[in-house]
Amino acid sequence: MAKRTTILNAKYFRNNIQQGLDALNRPVAIAPLVSFRILFGAAMVFSVLRFWYLGWIEDHFLNARFTFKYYGFEWVEVLSPNAMYVLHAAMLLGALGILFGLLYRFSAAIFFLTFTYVELLDLTYYLNHYYFVSLVAFWLIWVPAHRRFSVDAWLWPGLASATTPQWPIFLFKIQIALVYVYAGLAKINYAWLMEAMPLRIWLPANDTLPVIGPLMTLSWLPWAFSWAGMLYDCTIVFFLLNHRARPWAYLAVVAFHAITGLMFQIGVFPLVMTGVVLLFFSEQWHEKVLAFLGNRPTTTAATHRRLPRWGMAVLGAYLAFQVLFPWRYLLYPGNLFWTEEGYRFSWRVMLMEKAGTATFFVKDRQTGREGVVNNGEFLCAHQEKQMAMQPDMILQFAHFLADFYTRNGVKNPVVRAEVYVTLNGRPGQLLIDPQLDLTTIRDSWRPKNWILPHHDDK
Repeated sequence: MAKRTTILNAKYFRNNIQQGLDALNRPVAIAPLVSFRILFGAAMVFSVLRFWYLGWIEDHFLNARFTFKYYGFEWVEVLSPNAMYVLHAAMLLGALGILFGLLYRFSAAIFFLTFTYVELLDLTYYLNHYYFVSLVAFWLIWVPAHRRFSVDAWLWPGLASATTPQWPIFLFKIQIALVYVYAGLAKINYAWLMEAMPLRIWLPANDTLPVIGPLMTLSWLPWAFSWAGMLYDCTIVFFLLNHRARPWAYLAVVAFHAITGLMFQIGVFPLVMTGVVLLFFSEQWHEKVLAFLGNRPTTTAATHRRLPRWGMAVLGAYLAFQVLFPWRYLLYPGNLFWTEEGYRFSWRVMLMEKAGTATFFVKDRQTGREGVVNNGEFLCAHQEKQMAMQPDMILQFAHFLADFYTRNGVKNPVVRAEVYVTLNGRPGQLLIDPQLDLTTIRDSWRPKNWILPHHDDK
């Protein structure tokens, strides 16, 4: 009996896998995927040109004396000036290739590699939308988004197709949903909902904006924005999935990202999200958009390679990682906003107002002489601001100082730091023990028990 039950369970499991494969491989209209490729490519072309035009290649990298590393990616280094410009030129060409579908898979791979390399050059410039862009760019390499309205389909007509397997559209919708839902769940905390922090600090600072500026000082507005922001992030995807609510939901998307983009310095993230959520619109809507752009519907339904079982396993493992990884902060003790252990790569967007001051001391063990470091000799203002409130960066900078002063004649230096950090307008507190020799500590995935606890937590 037990053996028969085991056989039946195995058969049921295999049937479910097969049904899942059939659903993911089911042919659907390719128009939404093509629109997604075009909108994403256009946003990336604009982003690269903007980065170049604003002089950020020089400011962020070429003029930097020291760059902060992502854990595990210490080998990523700023290249020579000529190589950095070539790198960004290749990134631009990759974005153009995605936009126009020219040598599409090669272009997507080039864009993914160059963009991600630049993203990893300095931890102080981490943004959630950079992470999102890298993920989307990686998966664009593998999806057939170039089989319609592309230079490739014009050059090689055999590529052209009116359909695509279901799985690419399913994947990108899930990725977008995770960005919003996790951003909303992260806002369900006491400081955000009950204290309206940090919006009570940020909104009055925007009182000079045209038209809406005077409203920013209304006493009740921070609470209204806090609750509205949480509800928006938690629910917008579900409204986009409903065909009747979808037009109104998209108006909410435009309004939300227009307001946040106007008030806060968050780069091209509002533009990217406003474009990519159009993937939730119907196939018929995307057909009309492509027709408006001059691309007539095609009846060709090319044969697509089926996603094999191992491909389904890879897709499942990726989505499982995306679902589980943001929860890793539960493995660490203490206030997440204070320690920031498990904070990054978790779709936590603008949840706190945090600032710090870090004074470093270097002592020669042999002579006993100790001096104060001028951080500005090694870091730009942005780097110093970000470093002074994030423990892993403080540790990195301490090790950099130890290496630097060792090369300059200091014998076996001791590096300590007096770091005061303020969180959501509360009085500054010591982040670490100012007598701790930071050179004795190595970064890792383990809890940073050298971070002092935060008081007045709620």
